Amino acid sequence: MPEHPFYEQIGGHPTFVALVTKFYEGVATDPVLKPMYPADDWDGAVERLTLFLEQYWGGPGTYSEQRGHPRLRMRHNPFKVNPDARDRWLAHMQVAVDSIELSPLDREILWGYLERAAHAMVNTFDE
Repeated sequence: MPEHPFYEQIGGHPTFVALVTKFYEGVATDPVLKPMYPADDWDGAVERLTLFLEQYWGGPGTYSEQRGHPRLRMRHNPFKVNPDARDRWLAHMQVAVDSIELSPLDREILWGYLERAAHAMVNTFDE
């Protein structure tokens, strides 16, 4: 087991802010994903994803302190997350992951989780 959490290993808070900021730049231009985010809570969505990823990877527990258990599937249930939405999410996240210039191993670890999580959020196969 590494001496430092993955969170610290890849650069801590600034890295996760850069990742999520880049991700949402793509989402903001996506005709399928953008409507899933309320315009009046865009900054809240950015903050929640940042806090969630930081906590998941060994950073501060602020997400759970503010929102309780992540319950990702439940929180995504109100939205139509079909394979197209999943693939769009992954495409924007791939650009974001590439932008933070991780080592190949760290990139593989992070990407593997994000890919599994995206597949787990699919809740319909309807177009």
